[in-house]
Amino acid sequence: MTQPTTASLATAVHDATAQARTAVDALAPEAYHAPSTLPGWSHAQLLAHLDGVTRALARQITYAGRGERIDFYDGGFEGRNERIELGALQQPAALAARVREGLDLIDGAITGIPADGWDATTSFRGEGTVADCVKAAWREVLIHATDLDTTVSLADWPTEFSAHLFDFLSLRVPSEARLMLQPTGRQPLTLGEGPTGYVVTGMEFDLAAWLAGREPSGPVRATAAADGVDLPQLLPWPSGLATAP
Repeated sequence: MTQPTTASLATAVHDATAQARTAVDALAPEAYHAPSTLPGWSHAQLLAHLDGVTRALARQITYAGRGERIDFYDGGFEGRNERIELGALQQPAALAARVREGLDLIDGAITGIPADGWDATTSFRGEGTVADCVKAAWREVLIHATDLDTTVSLADWPTEFSAHLFDFLSLRVPSEARLMLQPTGRQPLTLGEGPTGYVVTGMEFDLAAWLAGREPSGPVRATAAADGVDLPQLLPWPSGLATAP
């Protein structure tokens, strides 16, 4: 798959943060403690996570620019979870302001990456690069903006974003499976090398959403040996297969 250039990747994240700001502004205060479209998460918890992860990614990029490395989250994963629960208790206006500030921080950090700084090492997922952090920001911001179910929908996901998710989430394909994804009106692509083959059809963004563990907006269907079958079970999100940030 074609990899985005650093310039196009930076632009894509800036576009995503703009969409996220609009999505946050459109969330009514009374909806903050209602369930989001991400199972098990309220809108407030989702926003507290988005606040935390954008700040964490921004500081990874900033410290890498100084030739330094720092833990992804203070207190590790437990500290991350604790801050989500505490952050979700804030008043809606205060939490929204925090999220907008986090989005500004990641925008500023990405704008400040020098041309030779994209391969600098960070602590993201062990020894990820600055480029890996920027891609993570793209995923976190656009997917969670969609999870708010206000102004951003799956149909707003650009082709380049779906292509990135197909690449990143190919780790979710079980070793025994081989998925031929057939996006409507686009070229097919194959994920996995297992002996059991499935053809999975749907709109490009719906296929990406299914791989990301989200409910597709339209039909996503699987066939095996020309017969309709249930969609195959996927492995955990990649952070569940490796050291989580």
